[in-house]
Amino acid sequence: MIDYIIVGSGLAGISFAEIALKASKSILVFDNNSQPSSRIAGGLYNPVVLKRFSEVWKAKEQLEFAFPLYEEIHEKLNVVFDYKIPILRKLASIEEQNNWFQAADKPNLASFLNPILVNKKYNFIESPFHYGLVNETGYLDINTLIISYLDYLKSIQSLSAETFDYNEINFFENYLVYKGVKAKHVVFAEGFGLHSNPFFNDLPLDGTKGELLIIKAPNLNLDVVIKSSVFILPIGDDLYKVGATYNWKDKTNTPTEEGKQELVEKLKEIISCDFEIVQHFGGVRPTVKDRRPLVGTHPIHQQLHVLNGLGTRGVMLGPFLANQLFQHIENKIPLDKEIDIARCYKKNRN
Repeated sequence: MIDYIIVGSGLAGISFAEIALKASKSILVFDNNSQPSSRIAGGLYNPVVLKRFSEVWKAKEQLEFAFPLYEEIHEKLNVVFDYKIPILRKLASIEEQNNWFQAADKPNLASFLNPILVNKKYNFIESPFHYGLVNETGYLDINTLIISYLDYLKSIQSLSAETFDYNEINFFENYLVYKGVKAKHVVFAEGFGLHSNPFFNDLPLDGTKGELLIIKAPNLNLDVVIKSSVFILPIGDDLYKVGATYNWKDKTNTPTEEGKQELVEKLKEIISCDFEIVQHFGGVRPTVKDRRPLVGTHPIHQQLHVLNGLGTRGVMLGPFLANQLFQHIENKIPLDKEIDIARCYKKNRN
């Protein structure tokens, strides 16, 4: 009998897999590459909501758990995927400057927001009101992480490329059987694919489509991330990721002309040099209406669990939430009320 079947291999699924393996649990991960949102995501991490200069929920705890775990994966796989890089928030007015200074004074934000503005001149970018510097930031090359981790799972015979068939689960008192495999638990970490899951498709997973460009701009010469109406992230060889759009109606992963035009127009408001579009991606982020993740155990089938709703902050949230769920299953430690799916079932009953 294995301990965990894990359905999905984005940041949530991989984080749970690594935590389970570290605890000497046996796992089988199902990955059919049907949900690309993790792989095509910008991969940026920062502990501050830069629109409003407010702290990300439990940012300190997320950082303290996520990056030691990523470091362990880096050492185990001998692959580099975490790149530390400053994020500069381009300030648009005196008012925004004042808001930045006020935020940087707050105890919960003081370690993340630098109180001294950056007035460096960057090629082809006008910034009369300067930049705010965010600490403890960078980006994950998520595609490299996922591909390398799946290769590792394959090497330990813990990976299936099959599409998981929900109808093949047979429940018993303390375990279940899936196509002849006995398992104690199934963790569904399917991203937007949760909508096809008959056990959890009543949860309020909304889904927000995001589109992203990779551009080539030889004259830009940026060595920092610039965040304005879009972000510009240098990834080497004069290439930059530019993102992202937010579309609440379109639930497909197909890149659109509208999305591309929106990104190009916003980019041209920030930079004045020539660039060419090298790639254009689309994917549906697993977002939730109340902006809190969906984590917990099925109200009837205690062997089934969900790890979802990471939204735009999967790099920091994935390991933190995976550990919360693992500790909840193994050690009966209660989940934070804000993330526990019990909140959704409670609303449905009221």
